[in-house]
Order: sequence, then C-alpha cells, then structure tokens
Amino acid sequence: MRSRFDEELSRLSSDLTTMGALCEETILTAVEDLSKGNTDAHQHIAPFVEEIAGKEKAIESQCLKLLLQQQPVASDLRQISAALKMITDMDRIGVQASEIAEIIGFLDGRTGSECEYIRQEAMETIKMVNGAVDAYVKHDVDLANKIIDMDDIVDDLFCKVKAFLIEMITNNPDDGGYALDLLMISKYFEKIGDHAVNIAEWVIFSETGVHKGGA
Repeated sequence: MRSRFDEELSRLSSDLTTMGALCEETILTAVEDLSKGNTDAHQHIAPFVEEIAGKEKAIESQCLKLLLQQQPVASDLRQISAALKMITDMDRIGVQASEIAEIIGFLDGRTGSECEYIRQEAMETIKMVNGAVDAYVKHDVDLANKIIDMDDIVDDLFCKVKAFLIEMITNNPDDGGYALDLLMISKYFEKIGDHAVNIAEWVIFSETGVHKGGA
C-alpha cells in the first residue's frame, strides 16, 4: 500500500513540474510577444492559461484522492497540502501573464525596448518560478530560501522600471499612456515574483512544518 502511495506522490511531483513548466512558457511567450510588438499576444497566451487551469483542477483532484483514499503520515500531509497551495499560485501566474498579454495588445506594436529593466525583471521571475517548483520536487529547503531572496532582485528592478518611466513621462508627456501600460506590465511581473515566493514558502512548510509567510 505504501509503495502505491509513494508512486502517487511521485506522479504529483511530476504533474507539478509540468504545471510549473507551463507557467514558465507562458511568461516567456508574453516576453517574446512584447519584444516583437505582437498585437495578438493575448491569443498566443490563451491556450497556455487554459491548460494551466486544467492542470490546477486535475492536481487538486489528485491531492484530494490521496488524502481520502490513503493514510498519509504528517510529512505526506504537508507535501499534499503544500501542493494544493502551490497550484493556486501557479494558476494566478497564468492569469497575470494573460493580463500582460492583454496590455501588449494595446501598445500598437511598440515593444518597451526603451526600458531594458522590464525584460530583466521578466527573466528573473521565470528563474524564480522554475526554482520554486524545482525546490519542491527536490525537497530542497536551501533552494527555496534562495528563491525567496531573489524577490529583492525583482523588487529592485521594478523600482528601476518605475524611475525610468517617470523620467520618460517627464521628457515625453505624449508617451504618458504608453509608459503607464509598461508600468502595469512591470507590476504584473513583480506580482508573478511574489507568487514564486509563495510557492517557495510552501516548499519550506512541506519539509519543515514551518510556514515563513506566517500562514
């Protein structure tokens, strides 16, 4: 019975990895659409977001079956409950990438290339999402803590974006609307970083029983 349970836990980790990879691909697609000025970015993102939502429901069902049909010990319960929390954050990542894509559609082909900080911020959030899921699969608390620390990098880049765009508006008032759209894109990337932190905090909880976020 225990061997079957361990197999199911392994499948859960694999499915979470797949869902995390989808999140990364969704963010990367949004970044590429921005760099190319694709006005139909939202259509590119939509299938990924739909697949992420489907994964969330499937993994949620999988977790509930493990809880109801098996007899998990305390460490198993932490791992399963952490997974349930993580998929909520992953779903939000997909939704926020979709919001970014929608804003890209309003930029009339402009790419935000004036502000390189936005792309740097996006790349850091992708690393955070990848690392947070990897930490869960590897049961790696040290890696999870590193992901949490990376949030300072993303926050700093967001501040740099904001300062750059304020200067842009000051020098080119006609670009005010464009600058505000870029600021919203940057803010969504910052929020994605926050979700990666949440995932990392639940990884730590699954291993130690202590949730750094205080939940």
